[in-house]
Amino acid sequence: MSTVAHQDSNVAKINVPDGFSPEEVKNLSSVLNALLADTFALYLKTKNFHWHMSGPHFRDYHLLFDEHATQIFDITDAIAERVRKIGGTTIRSIGHISHLQRLADNDQEFVAPAEMLKELHRDNKALVVSLRAAHEVAAKANDYATTSLIEIWIDEAERRAWFLFEATR
Repeated sequence: MSTVAHQDSNVAKINVPDGFSPEEVKNLSSVLNALLADTFALYLKTKNFHWHMSGPHFRDYHLLFDEHATQIFDITDAIAERVRKIGGTTIRSIGHISHLQRLADNDQEFVAPAEMLKELHRDNKALVVSLRAAHEVAAKANDYATTSLIEIWIDEAERRAWFLFEATR
């Protein structure tokens, strides 16, 4: 890379549209990319359980998991674009997701429906904890757009966790 191109890329990272400092961009990008990895992991697990659902409540759980997966997937683009808007870089591959994700995958050949519900409930609750931590980082940086988005995602994750919990009672 030429010196001019290298300098231009560094300038682009420093002169972000919202005026965040390089340290704020680093902190925000880090927390948002971890959220993005967890969101992809939760999306894929939810779809996995959707595809492998069986039993007397098949239709209800199959549709519930599909609704949840769609909602989870819908926030992935918003998270990644937010990272880019503040001047950061975001995930680039499944390997990168695997490296950053904090939610465990489930590769079991069979998972009973009740266990699917409980596992997704735990994962959605864990996502809420991570979202709240990310909210604190964004609030500290006065990143109002990110805090606003995260508040919506917290509400959605709490609703998913509530539905999953109630389905196990």
